[in-house]
Amino acid sequence: MCAPIRPFLGLAGIALLAGCSAPVADTTATPPAAGSHEVTAAPVARIGEAFLTPMTPEDNIDSPASWVAADGKVWLIATAKASDKLVVYDGQSGVHLRDVGSAGTGDGQFDRPNGIAVVDDLLLVVERDNRRVQVLTLPDFTPVGHFGQQELRKPYGLWVNKTRQDTYDLYVTDSWDNGEDAQGNDILPPLTELDRRVRRYALSIIDGKARAQLAANIGDTSERGALRVVESLWGDPANDRLLIAEEDETWANEFKVYNLDGKFTGQVFGGEKLAAQAEGIMLRTCGEAGWWITTEQGKARSTFHLFDRHTLAHVGAFEGKVVANTDGIWNSQQASARFPNGALYAVHDDQGVVAFDWNDIARALSLPECGL
Repeated sequence: MCAPIRPFLGLAGIALLAGCSAPVADTTATPPAAGSHEVTAAPVARIGEAFLTPMTPEDNIDSPASWVAADGKVWLIATAKASDKLVVYDGQSGVHLRDVGSAGTGDGQFDRPNGIAVVDDLLLVVERDNRRVQVLTLPDFTPVGHFGQQELRKPYGLWVNKTRQDTYDLYVTDSWDNGEDAQGNDILPPLTELDRRVRRYALSIIDGKARAQLAANIGDTSERGALRVVESLWGDPANDRLLIAEEDETWANEFKVYNLDGKFTGQVFGGEKLAAQAEGIMLRTCGEAGWWITTEQGKARSTFHLFDRHTLAHVGAFEGKVVANTDGIWNSQQASARFPNGALYAVHDDQGVVAFDWNDIARALSLPECGL
């Protein structure tokens, strides 16, 4: 996503863990000032990718998610923005398996699919230009409903939290703009209109059909907490946290911390570590402890920063030998023959997906052993 033009907003200028026991959250630390562009370089480990999928730049691959079948086979499913479909790979080898869907507005069709998530046997796909979230069931990719068109204006990313059997809370980023200026740049809405940058839906599967209701509009309207340009988000129900990436580089590359009710906690972090746009976010759990995996979308090389689950302290950073310009990522903690402790999947330069073995990441960053 490109940073839009911001109207004048007042005073502010434009300017993990040593072990697997749960640490105490640091509630006294002062987060870095919003708008700061001072970046402190951190050592970056280099890790070889376990595989690269076939590269298809004509698809404009955006975000991945994985699913494990009853027989143990792993599917890696990615959205293709330009070709309006889903691309399915083998999650252990990267081999292309099939394409799903076509361009259109009907069930099983897509118009610029962006965010994607898997929960249970449900596949949820955000379609930016259809302004909806579509729900399909796996393994057959059967459409069972869609929702959001009455509220969503320019949706991008999503996070889903299972609350009960067949019942879920779904958070969707909605990063619309107020037209374009004379140079063709997007114009960001004023702060007062940023109170609905994330939409929360209550989703249920009833008699095999998806039913959803808008439960809340989320977005702080203060300079510090406002969500200016947003796509990626992820949550941690055990700690009542919702992390949202701020992609407006005229303001800051950083992550804002909300609670699951949609209130800004006053915390931001990551701005002192990210020189390029903040992108994908995932949570890797390790018992009650764990790490936030975040993405610095460098054009020449993507850097992945890990932050402590509780304190948000920077734990380490790594990059691949190839992967660059990463949009979406997906953390799989499912054991498989190729990845016994799971894998991290990351989009490469709008063309395909790469995989990292979690064991390689843990070894390179001296993280504690934490089996599945």
